[in-house]
Amino acid sequence: MGQGGEPRRVQAYDGELGAAVARAQEGDEAAFAVAYRLVQPGLLGYLRGLVGEDAEDVASDAWLEIARDLGRFKGDGAGFRGWSATIARHRALDHLRRQRVRPRSAALEQDMLDLPGPHSTHDQALESLSTEYALELVRGLPRDQAEAVLLRVVVGLDGPAAARVLGKRPGAVRTAAYRGLKRLAHQLGAESVTDEGPRTLGEST
Repeated sequence: MGQGGEPRRVQAYDGELGAAVARAQEGDEAAFAVAYRLVQPGLLGYLRGLVGEDAEDVASDAWLEIARDLGRFKGDGAGFRGWSATIARHRALDHLRRQRVRPRSAALEQDMLDLPGPHSTHDQALESLSTEYALELVRGLPRDQAEAVLLRVVVGLDGPAAARVLGKRPGAVRTAAYRGLKRLAHQLGAESVTDEGPRTLGEST
């Protein structure tokens, strides 16, 4: 499916994921591996946005906890994605507390210079989110916006599910995701493309 797949197609796997989780709860290890394969790419993207290069380690801790507590999970495939994201988030926040650092972007000026030219609007920001570069940009957003964008776009949760993971109202998460995507679109250079079409310098009004 391509490196990291297309975030918006994540939901299509929920039927398969729900069935795999149900079998895994009955002790089927192969089914647990299927659930892992379906959830891990989005979870890792979310964690990269929170803890950067420590994402793999934090994901390993999260999966140990997911495996340990699997018997307590109740719900479908979409529910499992939300539940696993909640566990991963707690592990990430513990990790950050230990590090005493807040998620921050690295120095990105050179990356900005290497980025291809502007394309369209927010959609461009959305489409780019599976790339390492975009995840770095997300890390530069305010925490509430970064998490809302990652949960909605990378993990593929709907608004209410993302709100449950974050312990916030769906409206607040929707607003944070919108602001975050708008800011990303701006950083990706999309601000130079307006709804009316490109303008030339010195154009008379």
